Amino acid sequence: MAVVGFAKLEALMRKAAGLDIDKNKAKEITDIVEKKLYDLLLIGERNAKFNGREVIWECDVPLTKGFLESIQKFKALEEELPLQDILDFLATKPPLKYPLEAELEKKLPEIVGTLLYILARIMKEVDPAVRKPSSEDIERAGRILDLTM
Repeated sequence: MAVVGFAKLEALMRKAAGLDIDKNKAKEITDIVEKKLYDLLLIGERNAKFNGREVIWECDVPLTKGFLESIQKFKALEEELPLQDILDFLATKPPLKYPLEAELEKKLPEIVGTLLYILARIMKEVDPAVRKPSSEDIERAGRILDLTM
């Protein structure tokens, strides 16, 4: 189960950066975003433990100033992602030791949407002329995301 369906992904990529995504590329994109979401939650878990809590709060998840600004840009696109798809994805991963606080769980669609937004913007920044990103474009954007987050 992917964190986002194809129709939502296609609409978001188009609105965020004018990208046309085909179904073959959708899995490559969602794989990157799913990995990064899980990475963020793992670090959130580590931060919660460091702070003496057994629940992961939103403030435990390492969201940078740029990420928080990108959340606002994602929200401006008026694309909503279903929480259940994200929870279904997380159920396929090794369970976290600590549960997510209810407020953080509610924000997961914004976090996933913002990761998709950022990935689209990276592809457009690297090659402003790109309309239909190749696998290489997607992989490059994923490596940049890994280096910066």
